[in-house]
Amino acid sequence: YLVRKFFYLWAKITFGQVLPSKARCFYDQKILQKTFGEWKEQWTVCREKLSLRADNHYRHLLLNLIFKAWRAHVCQQQGKRNKYYIAESHAKKQTLLRTWQRWLVYVDVQRTKHGMQSVALAFRERSCLRLSWAVWRRQHFQKCFGHKMNILALQHWAQSLQFRAWLQWRELYLDTQDEKQKDTRAVTHHQHWELRRCVGAWLGYLNLHRVKKRQNELAQEFHRSRTLWRFFSDWQLSWECRRRVHVHQRDLEKQAARIALWRVFAHWKHYVVLCVEEAQQCELAEKHYKCHLLVLQKYWNCWKSRL
Repeated sequence: YLVRKFFYLWAKITFGQVLPSKARCFYDQKILQKTFGEWKEQWTVCREKLSLRADNHYRHLLLNLIFKAWRAHVCQQQGKRNKYYIAESHAKKQTLLRTWQRWLVYVDVQRTKHGMQSVALAFRERSCLRLSWAVWRRQHFQKCFGHKMNILALQHWAQSLQFRAWLQWRELYLDTQDEKQKDTRAVTHHQHWELRRCVGAWLGYLNLHRVKKRQNELAQEFHRSRTLWRFFSDWQLSWECRRRVHVHQRDLEKQAARIALWRVFAHWKHYVVLCVEEAQQCELAEKHYKCHLLVLQKYWNCWKSRL
């Protein structure tokens, strides 16, 4: 009874109200919770940075494509405007040329008419025969009418030639515009295809990077759990040894109660020896726990450096 009493007092003074096993379990849980919280926060920040970088890259590609399409459209509109100005200037020049040619023809006809009228007046003055004058007048009228018909035929022929040339030029211009539109569509289709291929390759790379990262996380988790299980097994073995020591001590106490009073001192001395051994074992356990903490700190530093 005295031995048990002193043992309880010594255990209470040494360890307090909380046992070392519970304190170690609580410390390990707090370390794991703190580590998991820091890792989760770093993973959230990294994932947000990756998503922002992908959004910026996609927005930059879209703006680049829109700017290229707008520049091509502006160049095409400017080319059309220049061609329209050239065609309008050519049409004005052709109209002015036709007017000038007609005016020259009209001046020549008027000169011819004035000459013929002067000749006719001189002839009428020289001849008094009305019949001859009538015949000459009829022939002159026929010649003037034929000359006018020839002029009108020439004008119609020139206009038909110009209209035919205008139709050929218009057909050639439309063919050229169709070819340019086909080239523009082909370039746009090629750019879209290249963009789709780049986006597909980037998505494949991102999925592969995620798979590798997940594999690394699983490997680290497996290594951490394996390390924890190994240390837990060591601690369980030491706890089993200590429990056996306590059982042995209880057996000794039962035997000591049945022994005579003159052997109490000897058993108490033996108990003191056992307490010294237990204190040494406690010191060894504390050293082992410190080594365990150093190992955990080493693995934690390695994991932080890899992350």
